[in-house]
Amino acid sequence: NKKAFVELLFWKSPAAVYEMTKGYGSLQEGEGTTRSRVPPWTPQEEQELRELYWKYKEVEGGDIITAILAHLPTPGRTRKQVVKQLVRM
Repeated sequence: NKKAFVELLFWKSPAAVYEMTKGYGSLQEGEGTTRSRVPPWTPQEEQELRELYWKYKEVEGGDIITAILAHLPTPGRTRKQVVKQLVRM
């Protein structure tokens, strides 16, 4: 590949270097990544999140995200995931 030298100008993770040397697409899913994929939000979860947001939005002095996490039916969602989804919606 004549243009491979351009890729060497930028920082690479070990997984990216492995793919460069062994061929792109050579990593199996889940290999070389330190974090697992976040499961997508289902329409039911989005609706529940929306309802919880409107319910706890007007509570004075409380943290909305903490209240939502306490009442979210799907366990395993992090604070960051909930905030990101609320912003996206």
